[in-house]
Amino acid sequence: MKKILIGTVLAAVVAFAGYMYVKKENGGAAYRTAKVEKGEIVDAITATGNINAVTTVSVGSQVSGTIQQIFVDFNSRVRKGQVIALIDPRLLDASVTQARASVDSAKAALERAQVGVIDTDRTNRRNRELVKDGFVAQADVDASQTAWEQALAQKRSAEAALQQAEGALRVAETNREYATIRSPVDGIVISRNVDVGQTVAASFQTPTLFSIAQDLTKMQVDTNVDESDIGRAVIGENVTFTVDAWPEKTFTGTVTQVRNSPIVTQNVVTYNVVVRVDNRDLLLKPGMTANVSIEVKKFEDVLKIPNAALRYRPTVKGSGDEGAGKRTENGKGKEAGGQRVYLLGKDGKASPVRIKTGVSNGTFTLLEEGNLKEGDVLVTGESQGQKAAGNASPPGMGLGRFR
Repeated sequence: MKKILIGTVLAAVVAFAGYMYVKKENGGAAYRTAKVEKGEIVDAITATGNINAVTTVSVGSQVSGTIQQIFVDFNSRVRKGQVIALIDPRLLDASVTQARASVDSAKAALERAQVGVIDTDRTNRRNRELVKDGFVAQADVDASQTAWEQALAQKRSAEAALQQAEGALRVAETNREYATIRSPVDGIVISRNVDVGQTVAASFQTPTLFSIAQDLTKMQVDTNVDESDIGRAVIGENVTFTVDAWPEKTFTGTVTQVRNSPIVTQNVVTYNVVVRVDNRDLLLKPGMTANVSIEVKKFEDVLKIPNAALRYRPTVKGSGDEGAGKRTENGKGKEAGGQRVYLLGKDGKASPVRIKTGVSNGTFTLLEEGNLKEGDVLVTGESQGQKAAGNASPPGMGLGRFR
């Protein structure tokens, strides 16, 4: 009785396997499918970039010294002319005092020179009168003339020294004013690079103390667009982008500048396309990475094909494709004779349809020519069982041990 039961079960299994094998051989395969849709498709340039403030001012110091006070911190709002830091002014005050003393000394030297000019001029005029009556020699007249001319030269030298001293005083006073660091614009402090007690050395290079963003309600995205796409980027095009901080929110902007200066990184050439963005909600922050899509052209109410259907090629016989197995031409991944997709009929068989496509958005591709309509079912892939059918053994083989 037990042997009869086992025999019945084996017979049922063999019969079922034979049925499935015949079904697959007759083209009744299980396919993954997608439908031809109608809607809009956008031809876009994809790129990445960084969000920056439209205007960022680096505030430095023209004088060296020790930071004595800091009046602002990160995210502080500042007004133009507001004092934001103070450098220890004692050495600068001493320089101003020294320069003023030099000016006073130069003024005194000028006064001495003026007195000398008056004295030598008086002596020279007197000798000129006396030489007429023979009371003085001509040599005395010549000497007094020379002394007068020398006094005039000394006066001009003293005047120049006074101007030089006054210039040095103005430099010292200006440096003293530079000890007070003021904001050059209205904005928000986005970076503070110094602390109280830190020494600032401005002898060789101006150090950056603060970075101030002029207006964070208006931002820009500096994108790196590949050289193959830069020809399609035009000022005024609409832009959408996302950031990791707000993955579910899509931001919009407009292309305002396409810069001609190339950016070369490891022999890859890109160009900076500047996108202006409204940031009234202050959700975007400087330095964020943006995934940008620049809209080149929008096609509305058109037929579009899933890209997976364009990639599909049958791997078993009976698909109706006489060219199965000749999948590529010169290794470029295109069918000889044009593009094709496989339309799934009501009988469960896939038949090839030649088409011509247009732009793609990465998910769908525009259908320009082809005998397809909205709702047609296209094959995008095959089940694992279908892929293995070509290598499967006919039912019943390997079961001899049960006989």
